[in-house]
Amino acid sequence: MRVVKYPHPMLTFQSKPLKKIDGVIRDIVAEMFDLMYEHNGVGLAANQVDLPYRLIVVNPTGDREQKDSEHVLINPTILKLRGNVEDEEGCLSYPKLRLIIPRAREVKFQAVDLKGQLQTYYWKGLEARIIQHETDHLDGVPFFERATASLSGNLNVALAKMRQEYADNLAKGLEPSQDEFEENVNKWLQSGRV
Repeated sequence: MRVVKYPHPMLTFQSKPLKKIDGVIRDIVAEMFDLMYEHNGVGLAANQVDLPYRLIVVNPTGDREQKDSEHVLINPTILKLRGNVEDEEGCLSYPKLRLIIPRAREVKFQAVDLKGQLQTYYWKGLEARIIQHETDHLDGVPFFERATASLSGNLNVALAKMRQEYADNLAKGLEPSQDEFEENVNKWLQSGRV
């Protein structure tokens, strides 16, 4: 498992709801947390690791020792947004890119936990920003589309550089062809979990 980088096609894929939580999903969750911590993240969506599921892992502290701050959010649905604030965001799939993004200050949402129980959450501040950012991933919305400003210089130049790097890796066989991508998606969608 790895964090995929822009413009990998999974980053614009509309993730599918999970209907089955099994040992494979629990293993995926554990790996996602490990990757998130390894990359100094606070949230990670399944499509960022090339999986087509509506699944997010979050720890707003970013500290793997603070297990009580970890959240596994399956099939999250935002119910209500309140307030508005602009702040800086980064993203593991867009390395070194820092943008100013407007988000709601408070969020009410529901998600299924790893035990299969539907939970209602009320998050504000950083936690609210994380759930909005990661839900955008699940909906295939690139975070730069919401930006009002770039803190990393020219946004278009940065994105062009990432596209070129991806194209170079594709030519070297380090990234999947479109056919390989579609085959991978179909494998996971036919697993009986969606």
